[in-house]
Amino acid sequence: MVDTHLKTAAVIYNPIKVDLDVLRDEVQRAAADAGWNEPVWLETTADDAGQGMVEEARRADVDLVIAAGGDGTVRAVAEGLRGSAIPLALLPSGTGNLLARNLKLTLNDMPGSVTSAFTGRDRPIDLGVIDIERPDASRDQHVFVVMAGMGIDAKMIKNTDDDLKAKAGWLAYLGAIVKSLRDPNELHFRFRLDDGRTKRAVAHTVIIGNCGSLPANILLLPDAVVDDGQFDILLIRPGGLLGWIRVWAKVAWVNGVLRRTRSGRALTGKQKDDGDLSYRTGKRFVARLSRPEEIELDGDGFGKAAAFNAWIEPGALQIRVPADAQ
Repeated sequence: MVDTHLKTAAVIYNPIKVDLDVLRDEVQRAAADAGWNEPVWLETTADDAGQGMVEEARRADVDLVIAAGGDGTVRAVAEGLRGSAIPLALLPSGTGNLLARNLKLTLNDMPGSVTSAFTGRDRPIDLGVIDIERPDASRDQHVFVVMAGMGIDAKMIKNTDDDLKAKAGWLAYLGAIVKSLRDPNELHFRFRLDDGRTKRAVAHTVIIGNCGSLPANILLLPDAVVDDGQFDILLIRPGGLLGWIRVWAKVAWVNGVLRRTRSGRALTGKQKDDGDLSYRTGKRFVARLSRPEEIELDGDGFGKAAAFNAWIEPGALQIRVPADAQ
């Protein structure tokens, strides 16, 4: 029986991504140590990545939702908790752990992550929301916690073999990157940023980011902050092979290494546009493509979009972080 005087956590887990026996032991230990009720356990399915489980958790009036799975589980659970006062605790698992990386959470300490879920503090972060218009003119709405993208990154995700990804992790993307780079098609689109005028653009890739770090020390959006109330937007259009080399050097070395330190930021100076990379910031980004293109959200493919309307919702998600986190 649930003691209504004690708090209750719901654990939403992807059975493919976690060792359930280990997870259950750790969560039950931490809940008991914190004086909470026995947790509610909710398993995701192939048809429901987490939104339906959040609805069950909210009906059970839980005080905390713990997401144990990959980036898709985190995104789906965040979508269900959008605008809710219920905090979300992350138990990093899977290939990317994108939000956990950007929040500088420990990735390989299950006991510590579980303990922090019950003893940490809550930090509000922004959510990206996107209305996608499909080629048949239908619309669907989703959230993203890290970034949305079209172009090379979305094609790369579509071209990645799921079985290889499960076995090789992030390395599985290398073959998909090569295949995607051979695609000569560019994105041709009209866009409007905030209340500005509509402009035309051509790019290989468009990234709309709530935060900017990826695995393999890649820092796509060095100035992105997860709780600043705005997007950081990147348009990539390199000129040939040398252009791609310059992009990689800037993303992997200048952003990924130099700009992570105070002395490095002083050396590189303020982030600037160049012929290959163009940066913008804003709270709403609306675009219409000349033809339907693949779109990805937080590293998962979401089919083709003919147009989209993306906006930021400041502080729309409460994240449980360690009590001593900065």
